Amino acid sequence: MPIVTVLQGPRDTELKRDLVARITDAFVDAYKIPADSVQVWIQETAPENWSVSGKLIADAK
Repeated sequence: MPIVTVLQGPRDTELKRDLVARITDAFVDAYKIPADSVQVWIQETAPENWSVSGKLIADAK
């Protein structure tokens, strides 16, 4: 049973629905497994808890 973890900043629920459907479809196509065997976990991190190049994402806005 594949378990996929997506680490990202906050996103709209509709975008996440589309993402998990596409990820699931990719595993179904690649591994020839049933969709109900694919799990996708989304972990969202707030911009004040994430940095790139030594700067908080929250400060980039």
